[in-house]
Amino acid sequence: MEIHALKLMSPLLYVQREKDDPFAYLEGSGEKLYCFSLDEKEAMDFEPDRDRLIGPLIFCGVAAGDAAIKPSEEKERESMLSLPAGEYIFAQEREVLSGEDIVNMAVEIQMEALWQRLVPGKTLYLRYLFEDGRSVTQLFRPIDAGRAR
Repeated sequence: MEIHALKLMSPLLYVQREKDDPFAYLEGSGEKLYCFSLDEKEAMDFEPDRDRLIGPLIFCGVAAGDAAIKPSEEKERESMLSLPAGEYIFAQEREVLSGEDIVNMAVEIQMEALWQRLVPGKTLYLRYLFEDGRSVTQLFRPIDAGRAR
């Protein structure tokens, strides 16, 4: 697994859906985004407790699609969920990962962020999509680009 710094220039938009099991993604069910809060203590630890790191699910959304929002429909845009524009530490695997593998990936990107003396945020985004003929699992952890640890 490769871990990268990523600057997302524009937000990715999603339509809110009823919360489902984020670790039971079914291939072919479309692009989905899950946002989690992270345990306050574990979120800044070099060796976080894997059972406590990922906290409650904040939201679940499905991709809005390019034609879903027209510039004249600003009110609808405000009600959408997003993976906000900004700086992230990011990793992906070209397969649908198990819940355990997702937690391991979250720990790895946290360790890399802290090793690089970055200040990782207190949320974690899990994204599933289909790209180049394969399912992809991605994790995004916001980083505070203006601060070093």
